[in-house]
Amino acid sequence: MLELKFTTLDLGYTRFAFSPLWEVIASVRVLKGGGHPLHQPWVDQVRPRLLGFDWGLLGDLVPVPTRVIPGFVAPPPTTPVPDLTVELATLLATPVEVVAAELERIPEIRTPRTAGLTDPRGLARLCDVIAEYWALALEPFWPRIVSLQEGDILHRARRMATGGAAALFADLEPQVRWADDRLRLAHRHVSGQRGLRGQGLLLVPSVFVWPRIFSITVPGWQPTLRYPPRGIATLWETRRPAGSPALAGVLGASRAWLLAELDTPASTSELAVRTGLAAGGVSAHLTTLRAAGLVSAHRTGRYVLYARTAVGESLVAASS
Repeated sequence: MLELKFTTLDLGYTRFAFSPLWEVIASVRVLKGGGHPLHQPWVDQVRPRLLGFDWGLLGDLVPVPTRVIPGFVAPPPTTPVPDLTVELATLLATPVEVVAAELERIPEIRTPRTAGLTDPRGLARLCDVIAEYWALALEPFWPRIVSLQEGDILHRARRMATGGAAALFADLEPQVRWADDRLRLAHRHVSGQRGLRGQGLLLVPSVFVWPRIFSITVPGWQPTLRYPPRGIATLWETRRPAGSPALAGVLGASRAWLLAELDTPASTSELAVRTGLAAGGVSAHLTTLRAAGLVSAHRTGRYVLYARTAVGESLVAASS
């Protein structure tokens, strides 16, 4: 059990961020057999795409079974919504002595390939491998992934606004418990008590960590907790039209379906992927539903998330 002690300053600096680079690292663990069968639909689609591509260097840095992953491979993001290019620039700027120390500290990742990371071009080669892996394995699925993450952050921001830290952490994850001024993390390989040094805690939703949590608490890095977002079990589902016939008779089949899909907030692109409807059609239907007061729109970074309003919730509940 790892206990994180919060001060008032730490609570004030606790925030959320996305991390495409971390999802790359966590997804490699899944591909190597260290993940959960939940992600098997993704694995089945991605393995053929990776044929002929040598991602061995990246794989060596993510040992399975996974005790620890070196911090320099996926440092905590410094902005709330970084893209992969920004995160790779941070990785590329890692001092050689930090890389060497991590390779020495974690015997599982010491291989002939990773030994070259301390060469002048070592990290540049790693960044090239990550960029190509991203394009093949994650970029086609990113709208679906980031929509789930955004929905989770919107949900937790609402909980924190109404109930403070206790409400924020109450349903974060079964392995996470808040009591008094401490957050208790049920880690497999880490124990002890740590302070957050007035930096707060960075919360990073991650689809590929399921069913585990990962954290960074060592000095030199922003204290970070990576946790599975809400609705993870639905991530790779192929959806069928939802919504009651009665509601469809009033709103139309597509609008009733979209309203039923908004159990968790979602973007236009995610709803298009889920339903198979054209993105332009989804946008038009959401505009109509919003004008009727059944959904609301919330901007997070470059994306707009739609959520059912209280009226929309009541309408769906009454028709089910």
